[in-house]
Amino acid sequence: MENGTHYRTCHLCEAMCGVAIDVREGRIASIKGDDNDPLSHGHICPKAVALQDLHEDPDRLKKPIRRTAEGWQEMEWDEAFDLVAQRLHAVRKRHGKNAIGAYLGNPNVHNHGAMIATLPFLRALGTQNRFSATSNDQLPHMLASLEMFGHQVLFPIPDIDHTDLFMCIGANPMASNGSLMTVPDVRGRLKALKARGGKLVVIDPRRTETGKLADEFHFVRPGSDALLLMAMVHTLFNEDLVNPGHAQPWTRDVDLVRLASLPFTPEAVSPHTGLSAEAIRDLARQLAGTPRAALYGRIGTSTQAHGGVATWLIYVLNILTGKLDTVGGMMFTQPAIDMVALGGMSGQRGHFGRRTSRVKGLPEFGGEFPSSTMADEILTPGNGQIRAFVTVAGNPLLSSPNGGRLEAAFGQLDFMVSVDYYLNETTRHADVILPPTAALERSHYDLIFSMFAVHNVAKYSPKLFDAGPDARHDWQILLELAHRLEKQTRGGRLPVRTELGWRAFKQIGPDPLLDLMLRSGPYGQDVGRVRPLVQPVIDLLVDVLPERHPLRNLARLSPLDRRWQDLPKGLSLAALKDNPSGVDLGPLRPCMPDRLFTRDQKINLAPRRYLQDLERLHARLNEPVSDELLLIGRRHVRSNNSWMHNSQRLVKGKDRCTLMIHSRDAARCGLSAGDSAEVSTDVGRIVVPVDITDEVMPGVVSMPHGWGHNRAGTRQGVAEAHAGASINDVIRDDQIDPLSGTSVLNGQTVNVRLWKAERGRRQA
Repeated sequence: MENGTHYRTCHLCEAMCGVAIDVREGRIASIKGDDNDPLSHGHICPKAVALQDLHEDPDRLKKPIRRTAEGWQEMEWDEAFDLVAQRLHAVRKRHGKNAIGAYLGNPNVHNHGAMIATLPFLRALGTQNRFSATSNDQLPHMLASLEMFGHQVLFPIPDIDHTDLFMCIGANPMASNGSLMTVPDVRGRLKALKARGGKLVVIDPRRTETGKLADEFHFVRPGSDALLLMAMVHTLFNEDLVNPGHAQPWTRDVDLVRLASLPFTPEAVSPHTGLSAEAIRDLARQLAGTPRAALYGRIGTSTQAHGGVATWLIYVLNILTGKLDTVGGMMFTQPAIDMVALGGMSGQRGHFGRRTSRVKGLPEFGGEFPSSTMADEILTPGNGQIRAFVTVAGNPLLSSPNGGRLEAAFGQLDFMVSVDYYLNETTRHADVILPPTAALERSHYDLIFSMFAVHNVAKYSPKLFDAGPDARHDWQILLELAHRLEKQTRGGRLPVRTELGWRAFKQIGPDPLLDLMLRSGPYGQDVGRVRPLVQPVIDLLVDVLPERHPLRNLARLSPLDRRWQDLPKGLSLAALKDNPSGVDLGPLRPCMPDRLFTRDQKINLAPRRYLQDLERLHARLNEPVSDELLLIGRRHVRSNNSWMHNSQRLVKGKDRCTLMIHSRDAARCGLSAGDSAEVSTDVGRIVVPVDITDEVMPGVVSMPHGWGHNRAGTRQGVAEAHAGASINDVIRDDQIDPLSGTSVLNGQTVNVRLWKAERGRRQA
């Protein structure tokens, strides 16, 4: 790589910040914000400088390794591919296709090459036992979008740059840089909100980094958000504040929501939520009375016992108060590559509950089962028991509930392979690890997070460093495995046309396909001109791509040109290369009802599955308010995933893996400053330093996720030196939101007591 400054997009969280990386003599000399980036305008968070640590990490694997009796040994790529394909095929032949499980971690969605190759790989794998981070994260949002708008990734995004009231519940964008809301420099944007006379309201069990900036802050009891939100809906109807405004003509079933809200008066829910009845009414009045306002919720509202209903109600409140598809409210992006339209044209809008998991009968979503049932499917004998497993860029042992049970499950598999460049808590159970190139060694385009941006942009980053001839990208690994698995399935040989398709796919790679998607998208060249370029490629790949793969629809995007005639045209990969900081595609614009994918092109405000689940929510009103301690997670701006803890820049300083506990509860548990606490549930116990603070409400304890690097057999030196404890070692995997199948990661009860070294040694 030549000396000089190179511009690209940081991939370490959802914010898509532009970075300027200065390279000298083949090494990174500095990383700064890109002042010309149309989305981040020079802002970066502390994570960005860790790009250098991750790229230069001596613990990062560079060649395939396999487990032997003498320990891990390196192997050549062809040997590794053959071994993996043969072992997976042998399990599938002996026990059936569903005897293989697959887990996809969330770094995959930051990788356009991996995303393009994943569906062909999963089709070749053939299993229905698929899992991902989705059910530990954003599943309730995807379900609500599917049920209400007709497409699982059609998410309304806060138009934060133009709103006058930003109401934030169960989210901490100051630490996360937004989540399902791509928003760099949150502090600057909130400062601008206040400068124009706007207001920030935060509702959370902890006075978060965002809460500390709030003009108005309310504590709320974990797991009670759905009650609070339903009481706000009740208030809107009771005080005649309902006005869908712009959305009125294409919104149906408002009366059903009114009837559903009748029992949930502010007085009825107040004892359960911790907010006074008047405070609840005032929140509803503020949302209804501010023309440009947005109500935003995230992890805290979605990963709880009523996460499905809570997420639905956030959408409902925005719609009933006229905030959907209006400037300053909740709007939809118009990305350069419109994955919503591409999927919608082939019927790939999402699906839910077409089948259920073997052991617990949990519903699938988009072809995936909830991650909380992975251990069940491995440990429970019977037809369909998982006997082999594939992980791709994921560490579920630290990120999914009941890590101890999942560890036991991985330990009994017949075969396991991981596509990962770390030997971590999960991959140490693999028989073979296939390490892909690092992010700076491949090109980058955010297919997914461009769809959630608070401003329409398109940004492409070419690879910064050459990984060398013996390295493989994620997409190369996945396509090679898929190709060999399909050969195994067909007895070793493929039809000539299919073989040519696989070879072409592996030769073409993701970037030419990215170019085709850009050219035929809403900002691209005229569809008629690009069709001759698109069709031969699609024809060549037709036997390789799954039946409803979005790439099949590249030549059929002309309807978008009619819908969005006012958008600038001419976008292509070459145009993005000529603009290394990115291309500004303009602010969010109203685009409904054309953007809807429901059958009648109306918003389904009251899907039946949510109305049916309200009976369970109503039962909460008759339950006593428990005085047990409730556990919640938390985010930190220097952390996002477990693999970031192997960066010295991100873990240095004060210990962040602590248990936050209110002073009143600390006294009740016999805890003082400097103590460590034993946190336990039915599934496990952990020991963690105590942080006594009034930033959490009484009855609540909080600790971050992704830590727990104290298991033997890993190779992450920095992470092991800052091990912390895994919150998922005490979170039960039998607690889910039955409506959506989402893991309950917030609001589970825990026991907390003073940890004494003597007792710890006796128990050990």
